[in-house]
Amino acid sequence: MAINVTRSSMPSYEEYCEEIKDLWESRWLTNMGAKHQQLQAELENYLSVPQVALYTNGHLALENIIAALDFPKGSEVITTPFTFVSTTHAIARNGLVPVFCDVNERDYTMDVTKIEGLITEKTCAIVPVHVYGNICDVDTIQEIADRHGLKVIYDAAHAFGVKYRGAGIGSFGDASMFSFHATKVYHTIEGGCLCYGDELLVEKLSDIRNFGLHGQEECLYVGGNAKMNEFQAAMGICNLRHIDQEIAKRKAVVERYRARLENIPGIKLSVIQKDVQSNYAYFPVVFDGYKYSRDQVVALLKEKEILARKYFYPLTNAFSCYQALPSAGKEKTPIADYFAERVLTLPLYADLSLEDVDRICDIILQ
Repeated sequence: MAINVTRSSMPSYEEYCEEIKDLWESRWLTNMGAKHQQLQAELENYLSVPQVALYTNGHLALENIIAALDFPKGSEVITTPFTFVSTTHAIARNGLVPVFCDVNERDYTMDVTKIEGLITEKTCAIVPVHVYGNICDVDTIQEIADRHGLKVIYDAAHAFGVKYRGAGIGSFGDASMFSFHATKVYHTIEGGCLCYGDELLVEKLSDIRNFGLHGQEECLYVGGNAKMNEFQAAMGICNLRHIDQEIAKRKAVVERYRARLENIPGIKLSVIQKDVQSNYAYFPVVFDGYKYSRDQVVALLKEKEILARKYFYPLTNAFSCYQALPSAGKEKTPIADYFAERVLTLPLYADLSLEDVDRICDIILQ
């Protein structure tokens, strides 16, 4: 049987059916119904954040928060190319210019020593990315932002449930976006949310998410439709009941991978971050000087119906749609380039058996 790089965790069929049963009575299927409100409150509690806004997907959540902050068109946003293209698109689709900062060699997140060299009079914000469940240097990023009067918006798509020094990772910066896509540690089938602290944004984000409408007879913004529906919210309510057990299962998988692949010449694993409670979202492996290249490992695994992913490859600053940017080619990102050519994320999900982990490692090592 094929092993995919990820597999969605789900509640039992009976649990989900029980959760959605009352929707047949209320017939309230979208537009911030009871399930939506329940999930929002439960997530604020679980993530230890003051405000949560739910969305139909994480990409629109990120687009919406950038739009809500009213940056002047043409302003520059410092971000990383070592991410899924959604991050860069959310910036560009708001009429802003992504400026690409390199990543560091330890955990693949934004290299904080390179940020200030990219700041200009046009810079309005920093959009760092928590990668594979590894978190950015949130303390230094905030210090830089405060010094230069910049907003910080985290793409936390990979970091649901992660804590730093006991604090929910969504409580850092001006806002954080979590993705609830079916492939993530926690999902609502499709979906996402924003975590933020400024109460002045509550009404504005609500309006932008709902076509820009303010009440029934006024439209204040050129908004879109990004509302999470009740069936998505119901799946989220169910999955949140089991999230701690799911993360514990993922931890066991990661620990077996580490036991088998650590200290192998030519194989590099991500560092274990200090003061961070991980969610074990992904297991990246870097092949450098190993007997097989990254692409050869992909092919060997595929022969055995094991699907790993070159994630992230290519970098977003390599895509043709960004070559005409004013910033194209100005920023060099050699470390991100290095990882993009060598990194592979191995299969990882809660129900992956340790026997299958051993089989994957045997193929790589033998």
